[in-house]
Amino acid sequence: MLDHLLKQKSGPFTEDLVQEPGNFGLGKIPSRLAPASTVTSICGYCATGCQLKLHLDESGQAINLSPQANYPVNLGMACPKGWQALDPLDATDRGTTPLLRDPATGKRRAVDWATAVDTFVNKFNGVQKKHGRDSAAFLSTGQIPFEEMAFLGLLWKSGMGFLHGDANTRQCMATAVTAYKQSFGFDAPPYTYADFEESDVIILSGSNLCIAHPILWQRIMRNKRSPEIIVIDPRATETAQAATQHVPLKPKGDLALYYAIAHCIIRDGRTDAGAIAKTEGFAEFASFTKDYTPHSVAERTGLTAETIEKLARTVSEPGKRVSWWWTMGINQSHEGVRAAQAMINLALITGNIGKPGTGANSITGQCNAMGSRLFSNTTSLVGGHDFAIDEHRQKVATGLDIPLEHIPSEPSLAYDEILHAAEQGKIKALWIVATNPFHSWIDSGRLAALRDKLEFLVVQDMYHSTESAEVADLYLPAAGWGEKSGCLINSERRLATIKPVRKAPGQTLTDFRIFRLLANAWGCGELFKDWTDPESAFCLLRDLTKDRPCDITGIESYDHLDQAGGIQWPFPKNGDSQSPSSTPANERRLFESGQFYTKSGKANLLFSRPDELPEAPDKSYPFLLLTGRGTSSQWHTQSRTSKSDILQKLYPAEAYVEIHPRDAKRLGILNNQPITLSSRRGEMKASAYLAPTVQPGQLFLPMHYPEVNRLTHPSFDPHSRQPNYKAAAVKISL
Repeated sequence: MLDHLLKQKSGPFTEDLVQEPGNFGLGKIPSRLAPASTVTSICGYCATGCQLKLHLDESGQAINLSPQANYPVNLGMACPKGWQALDPLDATDRGTTPLLRDPATGKRRAVDWATAVDTFVNKFNGVQKKHGRDSAAFLSTGQIPFEEMAFLGLLWKSGMGFLHGDANTRQCMATAVTAYKQSFGFDAPPYTYADFEESDVIILSGSNLCIAHPILWQRIMRNKRSPEIIVIDPRATETAQAATQHVPLKPKGDLALYYAIAHCIIRDGRTDAGAIAKTEGFAEFASFTKDYTPHSVAERTGLTAETIEKLARTVSEPGKRVSWWWTMGINQSHEGVRAAQAMINLALITGNIGKPGTGANSITGQCNAMGSRLFSNTTSLVGGHDFAIDEHRQKVATGLDIPLEHIPSEPSLAYDEILHAAEQGKIKALWIVATNPFHSWIDSGRLAALRDKLEFLVVQDMYHSTESAEVADLYLPAAGWGEKSGCLINSERRLATIKPVRKAPGQTLTDFRIFRLLANAWGCGELFKDWTDPESAFCLLRDLTKDRPCDITGIESYDHLDQAGGIQWPFPKNGDSQSPSSTPANERRLFESGQFYTKSGKANLLFSRPDELPEAPDKSYPFLLLTGRGTSSQWHTQSRTSKSDILQKLYPAEAYVEIHPRDAKRLGILNNQPITLSSRRGEMKASAYLAPTVQPGQLFLPMHYPEVNRLTHPSFDPHSRQPNYKAAAVKISL
């Protein structure tokens, strides 16, 4: 039976998986691309969503690339990662065949796909029959096209009958998702990148834009309004040094600072009455902020009252366009949701939303985190729906031709809850797709112990060498960016396509093809009979969004997206009431009308008292450790950027820690000296880098090295369940 399934042909990516092993995962280049010497594709690293022009040889394989000049996102620019985007495809540690661990020897051996699929089905089926639908889970990604994300989530829940699965966008964007849902009624980042060029005042909070999103920093540099650029960050980052004003906030003093700013603005009457009329809860918010005088928060924020007063005046000056932007410094926090909502509140009460150069704007981490937020079918029902709403479940069941009883009425456990359940022995089997939690998860040492409690672990990834793949019972080799087609959605809600321009090596398959094989082998293939290829899946998912805030029913095809320069949602079939007539067709801003997605049509002003740090420095662990992106050449766990010789030359190979020269002198530490960092959870070695860019008593480690998350503190935002990567107590030993 499986041999027959492996030989199936489908859609425009016709492939005989048995007779053409060298073409696994790619299939034939679509005929509409074949005559061209170049094709376009969105970069597969961060969520900026730059379009690249890929130069093909006569066989249709990419040999080089350059940034696309007229694309409305990057305007002909690319960061170092984008320029080297093809390098990871040629890595020597690419997976080329499934690997199965021999229980007798503990070693992995190559097996064929028939054996791999049979093993997968038998193991998960056995766990389900013995322990029930809550006994297994998947952990997925923000790195693959949303057609594949949706396929995975629907296969797992509606096809295989399990419940729990989450995406690693939980690690980067859950805070922003929750903040927007609670404040606006839907996960709706309101901005377009053009707002960077239209603002008079730009506030970057917890965002080292120069390093993490260098193309977006270049968009700020194109601003002809001579904007005030304010960076709120404990470190004097590259972005802070390039800004007009650096606010050296005490770590995790964000929430108190924003409440004090609101206090000053309301006290001085610098609010917008018309905008406030379109909100709920202003009287309660005004009363709440009376306690947050600049003097009362000075110690908590590390700022003088005068600094806070000046900042409040700057961000509420009448007639000025003010935009608030945040990334992981806010999201990865024990109270990130309320900090994000504090910025949303400031934008709302001053009328800085729905207009050019305004907004409370989250900048996404991964290339398709927005796609994951709408389509992964994890904690939200696919297509921007809600598992708990019967009408939503019925709509999805009808639209996808899935029996209603196959769609659960409750959401999954969140990422941390899945891992905790595994630690308790409740989750018996785990499927990890295109992510590397044995490196990236907070307090990563816990995963080694957790691994021993799992009966079966599957890792599906480009590389057999990641920390997660190395400990898997079954490894499935998956195609990567450049070897598959599909859609990504960037930070500004823009949908655009990626394309296959290389043959995947050996017996590697696209994730889409792997899901098809597993569906058929499990016996639920009939549910996905129309999921013949990514574009067919796109059409199904597109139609499912009808009448939702993320309605994209007006997008006709992949070709339409390519010709339009990408399209921002919403883009309904019968026009877009959210997009003002003055906005260019390729720039679409939300909330110009002042109508939000709540039942009342008004935005909610939400707030609560700041909490103390989950783990503050003390006598035993006197330093506060901060983490973040190291350079624009590094990416997450380096499973891809480490494959580029050029990128490797642009960042330090070994871990280093930034320490203030005053602390180094007191401890007798020299520049580049090896030191040991310890927390209550683990330790690591790093080279000391004497840097006045960190404040005394604080340390900074780039997140990309595998040892770093041995130290981080396992605390979580109570609303979003996002981990607090940014603050942990540590000590130094020589």
